[in-house]
Amino acid sequence: MSLHSPFTIFAPYCEIKNQQMSTIQPLPYRQQVVSLLKLGLPIVVGQLGMIVLGLADTIMIGHHSTVELAAAAFVNNVFNLVIIFATGFSYGLTPLIGMLQGSGNTQGIGRVFRNALIAHTGVAVLLTAAMYVVYCFVDKMGLPEELLPHIRPYFILQLISLVFVMLFNSFRQFAEGLTDTRTPMWILLGGNALNIVGNYLLIYGSFGLPEWGLFGAGLSTLVSRVVMLLVFVAIVGWCSRYRIYREAIVHSRFNRNDFVQLNALGWPLGLQMGMETAAFSLSAIMVGWLGSVPLAAHQIMISVSTLGFMVYYGMGAALAVRVSHFMGQRDFSNLRRAVNVGLGIILALAVVASLFFYLARVPIVNSFTDDPEVMAVVAMLIYSLIVYQFGDALQITFANALRGTAEVKPMMWIAFLAYFLIALPVGYLCGFTLDGGVVGVWVAFPAGLFSAGFLFWMRFRYRLRKLMEIE
Repeated sequence: MSLHSPFTIFAPYCEIKNQQMSTIQPLPYRQQVVSLLKLGLPIVVGQLGMIVLGLADTIMIGHHSTVELAAAAFVNNVFNLVIIFATGFSYGLTPLIGMLQGSGNTQGIGRVFRNALIAHTGVAVLLTAAMYVVYCFVDKMGLPEELLPHIRPYFILQLISLVFVMLFNSFRQFAEGLTDTRTPMWILLGGNALNIVGNYLLIYGSFGLPEWGLFGAGLSTLVSRVVMLLVFVAIVGWCSRYRIYREAIVHSRFNRNDFVQLNALGWPLGLQMGMETAAFSLSAIMVGWLGSVPLAAHQIMISVSTLGFMVYYGMGAALAVRVSHFMGQRDFSNLRRAVNVGLGIILALAVVASLFFYLARVPIVNSFTDDPEVMAVVAMLIYSLIVYQFGDALQITFANALRGTAEVKPMMWIAFLAYFLIALPVGYLCGFTLDGGVVGVWVAFPAGLFSAGFLFWMRFRYRLRKLMEIE
């Protein structure tokens, strides 16, 4: 068995005995579906819990003070891109853990995870330093003066919590790479519940506690993130499920090869997810040129669309784990079947989401606003939202299929092409040059997502063909 580029660099993560190879049989599609759903549903539940937490934060802060709500919106938008990049970087751990798990290399799993903690801490420090520079210039950004006293302390609390977010993601990807998706789900749900209780106590000063408003919300978020990390550390440190990995984690040392691989996977994934998020943020700026009513409608639809994205990406993350395991076993027949099953499930979820968005469009809009002008714009945007669900499903499926095979560098360039060279120009052309307004700007989303999905699919086919030729 000879290994050639681009597979050679990941050979240590994909070794398997010939005797094992001879026993591999294609799994029935029914078993593939059950396995993917069993793995993915806990991730989806955890993702939905994060959405509920975000809505609860917004509602509770908004009821305390409109000024604090505006300050929170600014800080959260600034940190959103950083946290998404950090999450994307941590996703580079999944294929390495999955390949090692697939090949039965327990010692290697502990070693890679130990090095991942080092790499992820380094990235967290870099991001914290970069965001501190932003903090130093926050008073030069033209924000209303009355927001600054609320922005500064809340910003610092978010800054402190970055390293805990990054390390929690390390443990989460470690567990999910081992197919343990339930543990991260329960920790996320517990942490979200703790955060909501903390908000109630510290925002409003309940049960004799100080009424700290937005600062209390930030402190509650920081505490919940620290607690979630400590709980995960305790579970990995004492739970019998992780006993076989603990010795390797404790006794392993810095390994340059692992460190390089983690960075080689992490940076492209972080940039790919960051560019997608940045494209949506820049589209919001363009919509803002059209006035407050289109911008309000845009924000409502983006908030609603997050529901579909989180569900698809939860199932996509499970698909990446399945693909990485089959990569470790060099079982490309089952790898292809897993991706086909994943595409079918995620497209089915897109159909369900589209029906929900259409049938529940009136109560959804009424829950956000009673402004008839905003409601009229939302009614026009709902069709673009429905169309791009399928582009979103396509790009999430094949982005995670590529991630599972550790083919991540092309993803970065595809994201740049799809979102910056296709989506944004199309949005400007349709929205302003052709006078399509906010509906025209929203043409950018299906254009970018379908382009990314098609290119990811083409790259995945090429990747799989090359891997099979190597065999």
